[in-house]
Amino acid sequence: MANKIKAVLIDLSGTLHIDSSIIPGAVEALNRLRRTNLLIKFVTNTTKESKSILYNRLKNLGFDIKKDEIFSSLAAARETIISRQLNPQLLLDSNAMEDFEDLIKEGIPNAVVVGLAPDKFHYEELNKAFRLLLDGASLIAIHEGRYYKRSDGLALGPGAFVKGLEYSAKVKAEVIGKPTPAFFKAALKDIPPEAAIMIGDDVVDDVAGAQGIGMRGFLVQTGKYRAGDENSITPAPSRVCVSFVEAVEAIIQEIN
Repeated sequence: MANKIKAVLIDLSGTLHIDSSIIPGAVEALNRLRRTNLLIKFVTNTTKESKSILYNRLKNLGFDIKKDEIFSSLAAARETIISRQLNPQLLLDSNAMEDFEDLIKEGIPNAVVVGLAPDKFHYEELNKAFRLLLDGASLIAIHEGRYYKRSDGLALGPGAFVKGLEYSAKVKAEVIGKPTPAFFKAALKDIPPEAAIMIGDDVVDDVAGAQGIGMRGFLVQTGKYRAGDENSITPAPSRVCVSFVEAVEAIIQEIN
């Protein structure tokens, strides 16, 4: 395996940081990884912030990161809307709307696009989405995350609301972000999956999703990780690490 690694995909929230708190040692570990010749890309299902807001947050926290290294499910959703010429009802956080303002059109929406939008997950907004779906609108889930880690503890992700709309409207959502094979393949571009490692705190979306296309998945015990997560998928994670710091150390030892 020594010289096979060409790329490392890294989750953000829960892996490098939690809100505005840095995972201890993560900044220094990323700097060490940068001193290798590996391609680094940050793949995220985060939908609460636009790409610019997310990039600025990470830079302010001290991470050495380039804006074009961020590959997000928001960007994939935007490409889907444009390519299909959709007129969406956007269940998105106000901080994410910056990436979609130019896509809002007049007329009745023909698609419901759901991200993490706590302020919009209320009866009136969800009922509007439900009625659109009954009238034939498509349901697009930017991701179906079950929960995520905030500074005050675990919090519901958009998955619960996507599933509720599916159940009531008798439709099936198209999922755009992790853990879909298309998302990981788009992030890797021409790099073969077997030459890449995914590091993340979500055993399903990060690890199982990546391993499903032939990558190796390193599960970190930070963020949303809960004891025993590594036993909930088959095959098990390629490696379980205390944190991003240990994951980077394992990679560096392997390539040296």
